[in-house]
Amino acid sequence: MVTSSSADRLANLRQKLTEKPLDALLVSHNENRTYLSGMPSWDGYLLITAKEAVLATDSRFTEAAKMECPDYDVFQIVGKAESWFPNLLGKATARRLGFEADNLTFAFDHTLTEIIAKAGAGVELVPVEGMVQSLRMVKDPGEIALIARAAEITDQSLAHLMHRIHPGMTELEAAWEIEKFMREHDSEPVAFELIVAAGPNAALPHHRPSSRPIQAGEPVVIDIGARVGGYCADLTRTICLGRTDDQFRKVYDTVLAAQLAALAMIKEGMTGEAADSLARTVISEAGYGDKFGHSLGHGVGLEVHEAPLVSPRSTQVLSSGMVFTVEPGIYLPGWGGVRIEDLVTLEDGKLKILSKAPKVDA
Repeated sequence: MVTSSSADRLANLRQKLTEKPLDALLVSHNENRTYLSGMPSWDGYLLITAKEAVLATDSRFTEAAKMECPDYDVFQIVGKAESWFPNLLGKATARRLGFEADNLTFAFDHTLTEIIAKAGAGVELVPVEGMVQSLRMVKDPGEIALIARAAEITDQSLAHLMHRIHPGMTELEAAWEIEKFMREHDSEPVAFELIVAAGPNAALPHHRPSSRPIQAGEPVVIDIGARVGGYCADLTRTICLGRTDDQFRKVYDTVLAAQLAALAMIKEGMTGEAADSLARTVISEAGYGDKFGHSLGHGVGLEVHEAPLVSPRSTQVLSSGMVFTVEPGIYLPGWGGVRIEDLVTLEDGKLKILSKAPKVDA
């Protein structure tokens, strides 16, 4: 298992800086900081230039940073930005300083502008979006191994639930049964708030589990994900306890056919839009086009929703090393819904399915 070092990732980012061009980048996004530094769960900033790499954090994390981040000069933050930001800037020679505009607030941007003006630093703040995320899109083998392990725990947790779920169990009880199993089998805090949506609630793609009892004969959407080494998994299966009716079988078979079509035909070099259309066409031809409102998929890594996007508007090109979901769905208000989701990666140009949980024919 080979995982890129922080030095390798810094080198890749510095190449991006020259292309912009920028003298430095202030990294504030949590997962971007983790990706570049290798240290999870800390507060602060990275300041990256062609030669300098500074990790700015407060006293809670400085000692850990010194031990875990040998490629960085650790700078301790004390007090408000007005008291420490000028000193941080002094660590680097920068005239054009990029900042993550999709993460920092307008208020903090205004604060930094005022600090720079007052200090007479002559630094231009340049808004930047997606620079580090573009590096994170393609995973190295070590990252994929962590995601695969998270997917394995996720599969096992679903199998665990299937031995225990029964009519009368509430959505919350089912969700807790899954989360408890994940934590007892080496998962870190779960990748997102787990979804168990039964009956009419299954028509809500991001339903939060409730005290509603699950009933026989209705669709139950189960959307779950473990986390290992900071990396997420994402899996959805739709089940029915007891006998299924014609409505369930028709909707389920349509979603399954759409997903299988996409899994069979997605390949390297395809845009997110083209991949999305593979499943969307099947659902539209079955008469449910307006009932599939979300994208076919999204990237998964340190965040459960990240680049690349697999959507009707995505021009991002799929390439080897990317990890993403394939999750068509149909949602019928008042009745419920069906979503089937697998986690996949492109390996040597071909699609590899990381999820192993069985799909039950309706």
